[in-house]
Amino acid sequence: MQLSEFLSPDCTRSAVEGASKKRVLETISRIAAPKLTGISRDDIFESLLNRERLGSTGIGLGIAIPHGRLSKASQPVAVLLTLAEPIEFDAIDSQPVDIIFALLVPESEHENHLQTLAAVARRMNDKTCTRALRQADQDQDLYHIFVNEDNGGACS
Repeated sequence: MQLSEFLSPDCTRSAVEGASKKRVLETISRIAAPKLTGISRDDIFESLLNRERLGSTGIGLGIAIPHGRLSKASQPVAVLLTLAEPIEFDAIDSQPVDIIFALLVPESEHENHLQTLAAVARRMNDKTCTRALRQADQDQDLYHIFVNEDNGGACS
């Protein structure tokens, strides 16, 4: 599975200002909305917020993987952010979060959703990868590092 199938350069942002979990979820919704025809920012935000109400998607080590399923979505869309300053995210290790990979998928793609989340979690478990993501100061660099384009990225 190629993560570049879901994540595009225009959905990748480095050093984002995010004062709170809610503000970050709003930012994700704003970035993803143009990629999801017929789905509003509010629908995306509600999907992400509803999932967070079930339990935090902060997986520890400064990383969160918020995700949601959308009934009107026709394809998966991902958003990758690094934050200028870590924020509270109710992560399982109680540490603030500064790397966020959000995934929005069609409601009918439950199995693909789980496989993609597992692939992202494996990638985020790689300390070399997360170190490189945190050091990226350009959106394009962040994208290339994460998708490991042309074998030039740090994530494998």
